Amino acid sequence: MEFLYEYGLFFAKTLTFVAAILAIIVTAVVLAAKQKTQKGELLITDLSEQLNNNQQHFEEQLLSEDELKAKQKAEKKAAKAAKKAAKKSPTEPEQEIKNKLYVVDFKGSIDAKEVSSLREEVTAILGVVQPNDEVLVRLETGGGMVHGYGLASSQLQRLRAQGVNLTVSVDKVAASGGYMMACVAPKIIAAPFAIIGSIGVIAQIPNFNRLLKKHDVDFEQMTAGEFKRTVTMFGENTEKGKEKFQLELEETHVLFKEFVSENRPQLDINKVATGEHWYGSQAFSLNLIDKVQTSDDYLLQQNETKTVIAVRYSVKKKLADKIAHAASLAFERCLMKLWQQGKGPFINS
Repeated sequence: MEFLYEYGLFFAKTLTFVAAILAIIVTAVVLAAKQKTQKGELLITDLSEQLNNNQQHFEEQLLSEDELKAKQKAEKKAAKAAKKAAKKSPTEPEQEIKNKLYVVDFKGSIDAKEVSSLREEVTAILGVVQPNDEVLVRLETGGGMVHGYGLASSQLQRLRAQGVNLTVSVDKVAASGGYMMACVAPKIIAAPFAIIGSIGVIAQIPNFNRLLKKHDVDFEQMTAGEFKRTVTMFGENTEKGKEKFQLELEETHVLFKEFVSENRPQLDINKVATGEHWYGSQAFSLNLIDKVQTSDDYLLQQNETKTVIAVRYSVKKKLADKIAHAASLAFERCLMKLWQQGKGPFINS
């Protein structure tokens, strides 16, 4: 009896805590819906300055005092000589203006919601980019919804349509919708073990129809149009509906293959569009990428001749979003703590 009492008390406390957390989350969602959409801001970071400062600091730590003085003396002498040469040729600019490399990061989710920031970044770059400038997109995503990644790919096509030099780098993964984005670039680089490809289409959905029937629960669904709904989670799926859904997947796959072929005609599309993925070194041999190289090495290489600038569009989180996120983290920590203690209904779950 004492065990049952303690268990009941524990269970009641747990339910109370869960209810409180859910109430906070619901309140946060309601507040978020009432708040007006906040505008973001464009953040510009001089990566060249960071890279050069890091290199200079590292050299200063390695060089002896005499070596450091000699280096500084040589730099002053070179600067003085350059200034003197500029005076002799007044018609030439004192300092050559470097081309720019604009760096954009895209780490995509299933619904590709990050495209809202990408479109702002692309628009900003198109307003200032010069003929010999370049855009590097550091891409990381395993793909997701077709329409979301179709729009993300269209944003990169805006750059190509304006004749902008575009490079995509993949350090971890650019699969499925991620490769749909990557193939837009005339030049794709990838790390040796980056996951590339997965040119295919997948859809999966659970079906609870037999479970509902077992418990005498009817599911009614009314539609107008024979194929308004081909497959469903709760109704009984027909062979005709499943065939239609499979046909839609095949049609999407054809569009995907055509898109990749148009952007990378050097590919043997029938060989690579099987839904498989490959690592960077393998992808290179299949012409899925143009070079095996990390984005870090590429940035260091380009920094020698270009000014490297990171462009990021950032939207500040609303108060309600922060509250909901904090509540979610607190809830997860509580569940983990209870599980670690081995108490209550989480035992053997």
